[in-house]
Amino acid sequence: MCLLCDDEKAYQAYMNYLDKMERQGKTADPNVAVNAVLDELEAAANAAAKKDAPANDKTLSPFFCSPINK
Repeated sequence: MCLLCDDEKAYQAYMNYLDKMERQGKTADPNVAVNAVLDELEAAANAAAKKDAPANDKTLSPFFCSPINK
């Protein structure tokens, strides 16, 4: 089984990319498609990491201890 088929989110992103290319009347190159999907998944992961960062959590107490940077 390929890398994309094993991961449901990656497979869905790949199929969405293929559909988008078909609607534009273009032929999708498999190598370009895989790179585009992986870039999209990486961007989504980075956005999720920024969203979940403790510095962005406004529900934390003002007494929350954070590391001291020197």
